[in-house]
Amino acid sequence: MLRGMLVDTDTASDDAVALIMALRSPDIRVLAMTTVAGNVGLAQASTNALYVAELCGSPAPVYAGAAAPLCRPAHHAEWFHGRDGLGDHGYPPPRRGVESMHAVDAIIATIQANPGLTLVTLGPLTNIALALERHPEIAGKVGRCVLMGGNPCCEGNVTPAAEYNIW
Repeated sequence: MLRGMLVDTDTASDDAVALIMALRSPDIRVLAMTTVAGNVGLAQASTNALYVAELCGSPAPVYAGAAAPLCRPAHHAEWFHGRDGLGDHGYPPPRRGVESMHAVDAIIATIQANPGLTLVTLGPLTNIALALERHPEIAGKVGRCVLMGGNPCCEGNVTPAAEYNIW
């Protein structure tokens, strides 16, 4: 039985690996990918998600979301992931573009249409916060949430206490 999954991502190199694993798994159906500014800006995160989807032969739609955090200026990690988020290897641009619906609306619609899905967050939680602010009841429709973030036993990678996705 295929498990439905919604992936919210800032699509730099670490997220690209996770996306490839999900998109190529015979047990997972990625229902949608939503992008958020984080390790790279929103446009680059969206381009990278589209590139990975095409690389994997996936028709999963990609929706662009929040271009900045809610309460502070955006800071990206090009110093770590490269200007393009994928190590500046010059990968070809994707052949398709992002969907017209905003990622926050896509998150709400996808969860409402697929109760019990797995929500995977690979970047900052801005899109998720905005979706829950609009429709808090969707939280009860998510079967499982898998979050990439935090640092329980070590220094953060942004401040002494903060890991990037939670910062």
